[in-house]
Amino acid sequence: MCHYTSRAAALALLVGALACSDRPPGTAPDAPSGAPDASSAAARPELLARSLALALGDPAFRAHVKAELDRSPFREHKLSFQRFLAADRGRALSAIAGRTAVATTELARAADQAIPLEMYLPVPEHRRSWTGDASVLVATAVADHDPPVAFDVQGNRQLLDPERPPATAVIALVPVETDFSTAPAPIIGCWTCGFWPPLPPPPTPVPGLYMTQAHFVDDFEGWLKGAPEFEVHVLGQKGQTDSLTDYQCAGERQPTPYYFDQNALDWSGSVMLFSKVQLDAYNAAHPGQNIRVFVVEDDDTACEIKANRDIVGNLFKAVDGAYKALTAGNDSSNTVAKLFKRANAIQKLWAAVASFINTNDELVGTAVEDAVVGISYPGYNWIVKGENNATNGWLNLAMK
Repeated sequence: MCHYTSRAAALALLVGALACSDRPPGTAPDAPSGAPDASSAAARPELLARSLALALGDPAFRAHVKAELDRSPFREHKLSFQRFLAADRGRALSAIAGRTAVATTELARAADQAIPLEMYLPVPEHRRSWTGDASVLVATAVADHDPPVAFDVQGNRQLLDPERPPATAVIALVPVETDFSTAPAPIIGCWTCGFWPPLPPPPTPVPGLYMTQAHFVDDFEGWLKGAPEFEVHVLGQKGQTDSLTDYQCAGERQPTPYYFDQNALDWSGSVMLFSKVQLDAYNAAHPGQNIRVFVVEDDDTACEIKANRDIVGNLFKAVDGAYKALTAGNDSSNTVAKLFKRANAIQKLWAAVASFINTNDELVGTAVEDAVVGISYPGYNWIVKGENNATNGWLNLAMK
């Protein structure tokens, strides 16, 4: 992700350049109907969304936006909004200011003071069908599942259904979930296919706890936020206290071997959740304690669990109570087989788990071995139990 300070400096220079240009900046008379008050920090994404929507009334600007979205190398063709404004010596910022009643300096200030934002068409059908015509909305929402606030190209404001997207194409302007600091590697064809010698076999996996399959019953993501970002965390005792802490995260922002990217309800592959070295060190430092495998759908900050303290506590309380605290796991390998099996979650650990948890990720749930839950699914051996002991998915966990 680009550094916030770098973006601030770039926008400051951009504002200065525009202020000194031959073209006078736009003026801001009394705010028209439907325009948000830029003085409110919470309203800045709305101000920016409305300004972008008004600018999309210009066919040339729409064509520019569509071309930039289409050529984006990032997942779902996302663009960093602040970077988009500043690119090409402020081409987009200047175009937006020219179509709105917001001064260039005020628009730049709002973008600079807003949280980092990304823009894209989050609905796959909209990405396929939008031709760059004027039938488009710009929508924003800060928190997942909030009713999106949308504007058409005339600047009219409306609220959208947070659970179902409209038929009209929607460009989302939402808090950044993407790492824009480095462009993803280009996709290269199978240049070795049909050639000799063949590629060498893959390396032997590092010993540890692995996930090889995952299925979830929901994506736990509002449509405006696009594809989900599932993460799997290994939780364990914090020091010698009653609290849990996060020992390891596997997800799309993690390096190999902890990298995996699940953007649908089903995933298969091989991702390490906790190495054997990590597990042995944990067991030596915490004798008699065990680890939990905990799944979240991340909203904004990768591999940092953020959720309401009481919700987390109630989740662990319900699941631990239903299964007599057999809701953790540990290495149970022997000379015959490598196994990750059920183990006791020490009493009261859930009560203080919120010491490292703040706000807003979707808690998919904690994994419990299928033999404890009493249900099983072919190819899976651990069940993900969420709030009110609801079954939210199933995993295959294995020691390798």
